[in-house]
Amino acid sequence: MTKPASVSFIGSGNLAWHLAPALDNAGFAVKEVYSPNPSHAGALVERLYEADVKASLDFSTSPSKIFVIAATDDAIADIAKEIVLPEDSILVHTSGAQPLSVLGYAATSSTGVFYPLQTFSKSRKIDLAAVPFFVESENSDTEKVLTAMAKSVSKHVFKITSQERKALHVAAVFASNFTNHMLLLSQEIMKDNSLSFDWLKPLISETLNKSLTIGPENAQTGPARRGDFETLDHHLEFLTGEDEEVAELYKVISQHIIDRYQK
Repeated sequence: MTKPASVSFIGSGNLAWHLAPALDNAGFAVKEVYSPNPSHAGALVERLYEADVKASLDFSTSPSKIFVIAATDDAIADIAKEIVLPEDSILVHTSGAQPLSVLGYAATSSTGVFYPLQTFSKSRKIDLAAVPFFVESENSDTEKVLTAMAKSVSKHVFKITSQERKALHVAAVFASNFTNHMLLLSQEIMKDNSLSFDWLKPLISETLNKSLTIGPENAQTGPARRGDFETLDHHLEFLTGEDEEVAELYKVISQHIIDRYQK
């Protein structure tokens, strides 16, 4: 059986914090971590078996085969241009939004995408086995390597194109980032009126569970869904006195729900 390839990470943020140890434990030994902030790289290295902090993007003498860019989206292209790699290396990024072509200027023809669809925070434990991983490469051998690496940490591995991944990422923003922002606005309304956000937690939990069980279209309730314009007007009057921007957001979302269900 072929021994899994060694890996180096470029980036030491939330994703690398979870992914690097998982790959390390799965046999894809992580040898190096580079970060513009060496102390951040050092903190991640302490979670690994035999990794070292890398001081630059010159990996020409690296023992690794796979190089994972786990950096911000706007840094990927510059890293791909600047990184110095050994021969026959594989360079991948982990972004949901950036296309495979962003690695086009890298000094290797073996490039790919290794995208886990999850929100990551260093303070929260993640079960990567349940996280969907999406793999993309124009090189069939590279695709096989990345698929094997993904399957070493996850039970849910899929091939995907850059265009499909763009749609996936947009959908994920609505499902995760926008949903969380709505919760923040809800929390602020409660706080501004000296009410406990904890009172809403059973409702939030049931709403999400119901949506996942019967589907979001069937789970939709509320005054906009019912066409209860009197309640909508009362809410808008209240919000306008509190925050006109939030009132406008309430109006736009409510109108979108009304239009959807009137159809």
